[in-house]
Amino acid sequence: MTSAMETTIADPPHPPTRFGFIERLLRVVWIGPLIAALVIYIFFIIVGGASGFFSIAGTAGWLNTAAELGIIALPVGLLMISGEFDLSTGSVVGAASIIVALGTGFYGLPVELTIAMALAMGVGVGCFNALLVNATKLPSFIVTLASNFILAGTALGLSRLISGSSNVSLKDAGWAETVLGSKWMGFNVSVLWYLLAAILAAWVLKQTRFGNWIFATGGNPDAARRAGVPVARVKLILFIWTAVSAAFVGIMSAVMYNQGNAASGQGYVFQTAIAAVIGGVLLSGGFGSVIGIVLGTFIYGIVSLGLFYTGWPTDWLATFIGGLLVIAVLTNNLIRELALNRGKKKL
Repeated sequence: MTSAMETTIADPPHPPTRFGFIERLLRVVWIGPLIAALVIYIFFIIVGGASGFFSIAGTAGWLNTAAELGIIALPVGLLMISGEFDLSTGSVVGAASIIVALGTGFYGLPVELTIAMALAMGVGVGCFNALLVNATKLPSFIVTLASNFILAGTALGLSRLISGSSNVSLKDAGWAETVLGSKWMGFNVSVLWYLLAAILAAWVLKQTRFGNWIFATGGNPDAARRAGVPVARVKLILFIWTAVSAAFVGIMSAVMYNQGNAASGQGYVFQTAIAAVIGGVLLSGGFGSVIGIVLGTFIYGIVSLGLFYTGWPTDWLATFIGGLLVIAVLTNNLIRELALNRGKKKL
């Protein structure tokens, strides 16, 4: 009798899970970077506002820094979400700038041809990194660090061999000066390019099947392969995207400053990854957002330029960035754990 009742009486349905305001807030991927950006921005307004940090010139200063960094940090962040790193971006920036400067300023080639050559170099570096990572299964950290040194040495050696210097002037870039090197009220055109890059990255990550593949590849590559995700192709596209973006920044740098330098761009090697991590991208892959990466670059730009307006010695910049990185990682992990734990309690 009892067993019959057990089979006929169904368990009461569980009420639908409802998340409160705090739970929904904690589940927003970029809430941590947003809070950090607001706190840091208000801090520098209070400390450096009287010196012009809040002025148009001050805003243009940190936005210009964030834009050039962010054009590379966006694909680097997507690559990190897929579980890989790219440390070759710095050398790609320097190599692209010297290709444009040598081609246009030294040999007198059309600027569009040298820009195409620089972008093709970026595609080649991206293919090299991706094919080596996919074929050998070596950590991308090691592969891209090696390619960074190889490319840096090659660009510097060829530049000195051809022109006798690592720094080559570029006097007239023609139409490229308007498209890639113009300014408006102190804001570089790179800010506009950054906006377009962010829109493209957000659309790819949230609205396309390729975006789902990026998260699946970073979350569990073996499971993703079994589900039919072309993991190797995902990494190939992201490595190419990263290198081409770095080449684009190198081209803009050459046009904007009328010179190319084979040794420039090394600061981007770690700055782009730091901005992505500050923006909430997990080092283990599978987690992150484009808005978070943008906020990470804003934070980096605000801190980098904010110190100049405080009057404090800029020798402390690296200390600020390092401390910020630790706080960002701990905060992002804490918010993520709180969101998961509160969600489990609701269930």
